[in-house]
Amino acid sequence: MNTKNKIKIVSTGCYLPKKISSNELEKKYNIPKGWSKKYSGVQNRHHATFESNAYMGAKAIEKALENCKINLSDIDLIISAGATFDYPLPNQASVTKSHLKDSLKYNIPAIDIDTTCLSFVTSLDIASKMMDNYQYKNVIIVTSEIGSKGLNTKNPETLTLFGDAAVAFVLSCDESSDSTIIKGALKTFSEGVFHTLIEGGGNQYFFKDHPYDEELHSFKMDGINLLKLAKKEMGNFAIDFFKDTKYNINDMNIVIPHQASKIGLALFRKIFNLKSGVIKENLLNHGNCISASIPLVIHQLIQENKIKRGDLCFLLGTSAGFSIGATLFKY
Repeated sequence: MNTKNKIKIVSTGCYLPKKISSNELEKKYNIPKGWSKKYSGVQNRHHATFESNAYMGAKAIEKALENCKINLSDIDLIISAGATFDYPLPNQASVTKSHLKDSLKYNIPAIDIDTTCLSFVTSLDIASKMMDNYQYKNVIIVTSEIGSKGLNTKNPETLTLFGDAAVAFVLSCDESSDSTIIKGALKTFSEGVFHTLIEGGGNQYFFKDHPYDEELHSFKMDGINLLKLAKKEMGNFAIDFFKDTKYNINDMNIVIPHQASKIGLALFRKIFNLKSGVIKENLLNHGNCISASIPLVIHQLIQENKIKRGDLCFLLGTSAGFSIGATLFKY
């Protein structure tokens, strides 16, 4: 469903914790030199040291608000979009909001949206629908991911792949603008439900009965079957996505895939075979930042003046579950 109102990305902000090079990581965990860049496609990433999800998210929000003329008092809704969190309860958006200066002055509703790696893409779509009737005029989407704490130090494939980051977007209804969120969609293919998994930490393996164990409580993925499922479904998903629009993927000025892995990005490029420069990536210097990957690419394009108003942008990726999702917007 296309949105009717003009919804504009007014501003973005970012927070990155300490940079960790592949050389440092390989030396610390006795991984062969050069392994990370060769197999994961990652040269640098950032890992949280003292930071929490809320700390990073609040810093990103504050920077986004500094970059525009909208104040915290103008915000109607805060959405925390992400797969990692500080506490099982309360929800992450509430904790992040509490870290903001003057948060006690404004009782802004704060909600979470979690579709793992697609959380930002899903939130952009859902936020646009919530803003479409002017129920909310100014909305913040904040994605703060700390994946580094949930990695198995004995598995170099995942240990070298992931990075931490926080990115915040300020969205606003603006009828004077041509910017808008055009369409979003999500499909979940249940044959891949456990292709990516952290078993421990929930009710299925409750902590009282299953104390911390690195294997049980760390991220694991079945990379081969993930790629097979993505290869099987992603092309058709994109074709179906554009059917009720006046566009196709070749009309896009910018296409941003989820920065899943070196092999995943190579598969994406092979499936769509787009003209040079259209697909944007940052895996090499940031790793897979879970749901912060895609908004971090957008933020960097804005900062580097590599995206202009009116550009058609297509966000497309996969997530645990197994889902494929996309959002199309005019910047």
